[in-house]
Amino acid sequence: MHDEMDRTVEQHRPVLTGVAFRLLGSAHDAEDMVQEAYSRWYGLAPTDRAGIETPAAWLVRVTSRICLDYLRSARVRRENYVGEWLPEPLPVWHPATTGARQSDTADPADEVTLDESVSTAVMVLLEDLSPAERVSFVLHDVFGVSFSEIGTIVGRTPAACRQLAVSARRHARSARSTQHASPTTHRAAVAAFRRACSSGDLQQLLTTLAPDVVTRVDGGGKTRAARRPLHGSDKVARFLLGVFHKQPTTDLIECDVNGHPGVVIRAGDRVVGVCSFEVINTKIKTIWYVANPDKLNLWSAQ
Repeated sequence: MHDEMDRTVEQHRPVLTGVAFRLLGSAHDAEDMVQEAYSRWYGLAPTDRAGIETPAAWLVRVTSRICLDYLRSARVRRENYVGEWLPEPLPVWHPATTGARQSDTADPADEVTLDESVSTAVMVLLEDLSPAERVSFVLHDVFGVSFSEIGTIVGRTPAACRQLAVSARRHARSARSTQHASPTTHRAAVAAFRRACSSGDLQQLLTTLAPDVVTRVDGGGKTRAARRPLHGSDKVARFLLGVFHKQPTTDLIECDVNGHPGVVIRAGDRVVGVCSFEVINTKIKTIWYVANPDKLNLWSAQ
């Protein structure tokens, strides 16, 4: 009986990984937090485990508490991070890109789809939230967890958690444009960007970029990278062409990143960078470029 229960709870691992990634922005850290939650599950006496009515909810609660503690300490570490800190880019096969809502009781107007919630644009926005806001927003708006349950995780009343989610939602809406391109237009813009960068054609590349385009590069101090955001199409275009053509064996490959069209940069048999994009109307408005090798292990493993 206990073996059957253990096999059942292991099936929740992808959902827990999805929760943890959206809370932390790091696949490696998310997997560690989920493993710690399972360690606590298996550390319970068999009779205690048998007494848990809904193991999935218990595991979400424990994983979220562990992530909340980690988020509070991560803020201190990220203050000492070299250059820009960006969420880890995910390939389409990673379990964190999927998941399931715990319930259908949330107001549909408040819901954030799973693929939207793991996009680089949303993950970057989540970094501006307080740990309690982030937990409330992700658990309720993405995974449909009730505010009463969230209250037990963050140590606040359900009403307070509702306000945290409202505040987080307001921030997300104010920071996101209503002019985001359709999926087809987004993919076409990324394809044009990839062709221009591969050919080294500066003028062609400029036509894919918004005049006020911003590029943020995360090198983590592990590789040479711009430590501050780059602004303006000419500066961004010249920077990117310089980076992509430093090595004659560099290949740019169109690939979904965090569930949306992106570009993977290979130098020989190594992945040396992953780009994701925000496209407004038909032009690329934001480029998030992760070059920190510690955040590219998933891509090199493919």
